[in-house]
Amino acid sequence: MDESLALRSLRDQPFQLLAALEARGRAASGAPEQQAAREWVGVALRLAGELFLVAREETREVLGVPSQLTRVPGARAWLRGLANVHGALLPVIDLQHYFGGGVTPLTRSSRVLVVNHREVPAGLLVDEVLGFRNYADSEFGTQLPATQLRCERCLAGAFARGNESLPVLSLRLLVENPEFLDAAV
Repeated sequence: MDESLALRSLRDQPFQLLAALEARGRAASGAPEQQAAREWVGVALRLAGELFLVAREETREVLGVPSQLTRVPGARAWLRGLANVHGALLPVIDLQHYFGGGVTPLTRSSRVLVVNHREVPAGLLVDEVLGFRNYADSEFGTQLPATQLRCERCLAGAFARGNESLPVLSLRLLVENPEFLDAAV
């Protein structure tokens, strides 16, 4: 009965209420009171034959390649065109081409990764999206693996597990880069 009263007294303090409920759940399950190791969740993708990770929170959605892309006159070649996605115009950028790796060939695996950014709408054409990957914070490092694409300015570290080290492509760094924002020829 005392626990119910304690929880009711926190109804106007949502964060404290959630913390109390979490502690109560841990106690009931026998889980240790200490916080578990933090986990980073990202989306794995293939770009120019290389594997990269992007943070889940920087990704709005993954789409198939739109069947209708309207070319933008006077735009750089890496801007493939505009697509109507959910009733809004979305610029589709060939990410491989932007990084100097040539035009991305369209295949059945090709996808458009929609960037979750408040001010810059962008869809990034990639070879393939491989799904979510989870890493412990302890697996993160600043040592960047070598990449064939010239994307160093947009890398924000790497996650290493076993013999595999995957670079983290920061979509925020990408879309806020003045070169990216200057799509006119």
